Amino acid sequence: MSEVFNSNYPSIEHLREKARRRVPRFAFEYLEGGCFSNINLQRNTDEIRQVQLRPWYLRDYPGSDLKTELFGIKYDAPFGVSPIGLQGLIWPKATEIIAKAAHQHNLPFTLSTVATASIETVAELTQGKAWFQLYHPAEDSLRDKLLQRVKDAGFPVLVILADTPTFAYRPKEIRNGLSIPPRMTLRNVIQMMLHPTWSFSQLAAGAPEFKTMKPYLPKGLNMKHLGLFMNKTFSGRLNPAKISAIRERWKGKLVVKGVVTEEDAETALGLGVDGFIVSNHGGRQLDAGQSTIKPLTELAKKFGHRTTVMLDSGLRSGPDVACALASGAKFTFMGRSFMYGVGALGKDGADHTMTMLKRQIKQVMEQVGCERVADLPKHLVA
Repeated sequence: MSEVFNSNYPSIEHLREKARRRVPRFAFEYLEGGCFSNINLQRNTDEIRQVQLRPWYLRDYPGSDLKTELFGIKYDAPFGVSPIGLQGLIWPKATEIIAKAAHQHNLPFTLSTVATASIETVAELTQGKAWFQLYHPAEDSLRDKLLQRVKDAGFPVLVILADTPTFAYRPKEIRNGLSIPPRMTLRNVIQMMLHPTWSFSQLAAGAPEFKTMKPYLPKGLNMKHLGLFMNKTFSGRLNPAKISAIRERWKGKLVVKGVVTEEDAETALGLGVDGFIVSNHGGRQLDAGQSTIKPLTELAKKFGHRTTVMLDSGLRSGPDVACALASGAKFTFMGRSFMYGVGALGKDGADHTMTMLKRQIKQVMEQVGCERVADLPKHLVA
């Protein structure tokens, strides 16, 4: 595979700044915002970067290998793509761009229920190797229809969310009219006019839609009624009965995203899940909560030998990924990082970001003398 790398943007911070200039403010703030005062959003990254690694210099070192096996599949690097809703709002066809790049790089791509590409489109782009993240529907019949489509698409892993039991209070989204129900303001229209590349690209691609949900939406809904319909359609709070019903119907690998306590981990494992992702939804739900790296460390110690413990939220670089893996994560996921890449560089953005992150992780492993991803915990400074 020919990997794309643009030396003008050698970090996620460079991509973020470029994307901020190319994307209208209301859309960019939707991508990078947290809830309330963004405290936990910042805490996620800050506390990952308090982790320290110990290098071994004076020993034979044959080189490093980033390949990582997860649920019986060997991926080319220890990171994948987190689910993000409304990706097409940030950049036209963002979902398709990232899914295609993930497949080319042999990395797992997770499709959100409310993404702007359908299950079937992403299945075609990834040859059925994507994962699917389910927002739990209020009606069992819709749940079963979605599960059947995911099964027919050949997706190997289903991810169910535990970390969004309620709609978050996000001041920037409310001010920008991106709350539910959404509204378009004069301020937003002016912002679109000031970003003509984004605007003309959106015009060419067509307005972003919830493509997976489109078959179930009543015809002719305006934006306000669409928001109200989506509110009624999904019930975010998981419980053992809902997980059990999904486990009974879904024969592939089942992952719960949003586990941060030992109690929830025990409950999930008792219901037969195959792994969990330590996550706080990118700091978008609970400002007063812990960062993800803190519970990960304890959960990995207690449950790492029993199940697959993964992490997302707060990762913005190769060293961040290496520190999460050293702290006990089997695998990691990122969302905003790839969206910054696409917002900055369009169709080449996801490819560039994945190439860059792989190079960064490899450099860290070479620097500390780590041969395999699974050996990174040996380099953790306790």
